[in-house]
Amino acid sequence: MSTFAFPLELRFKIATIANDFVAKDASGKTLAYIRQKIFKLKSEVEVFSDESKRQKMYTIKANQWIDFSASYNFLDYEGKSIGRIGRKGWRSLWKAHYDLYDSQDQHEFVVNEENAWIKVIDSAVGELPLIGAFTGYVFNPAYLVKRVDNGQIVAKLRKEPSFWGRKFTIHKLEEMPPHDEERILLGLMMMILLERRRG
Repeated sequence: MSTFAFPLELRFKIATIANDFVAKDASGKTLAYIRQKIFKLKSEVEVFSDESKRQKMYTIKANQWIDFSASYNFLDYEGKSIGRIGRKGWRSLWKAHYDLYDSQDQHEFVVNEENAWIKVIDSAVGELPLIGAFTGYVFNPAYLVKRVDNGQIVAKLRKEPSFWGRKFTIHKLEEMPPHDEERILLGLMMMILLERRRG
């Protein structure tokens, strides 16, 4: 992934066994096809250039079996580490909190859920017969990406109104180097897979 025309759209596929989605930019160009391997003891995600899966660009691998407070490493096509994202264990039970690190393992960004109550209500109402099927149109959590040094919000990920909660958008709120955009996008992709599983 080189340059992105924001906002980006991430749309989950619902007709496949795998947990997968497609990332497109504002012009509709496909940036990546993301596929989480199933039946793996350690979580592993493959990022391809498109749905043909001919060109693998990145791999995201968990550092442990249980992902309660696991760290997920970003590897390029040569297997070189370009950063990682880690979940903040107990802190993430109530309100999602992730830390994003660069290739030198320097803590660069944090990702926080904007309003934890939205997810609580979404999960509770989602269990109700009939009504629960429409929560994807009403309760839509958002996540903010902030710089560690000054707290500046640089990007925002939002779940969009959609049936089955399968559509997300990423907005860039501040200019940043391409390698930061790349790391943030990989981190948000992994985070969506984790948070979507939580409900």
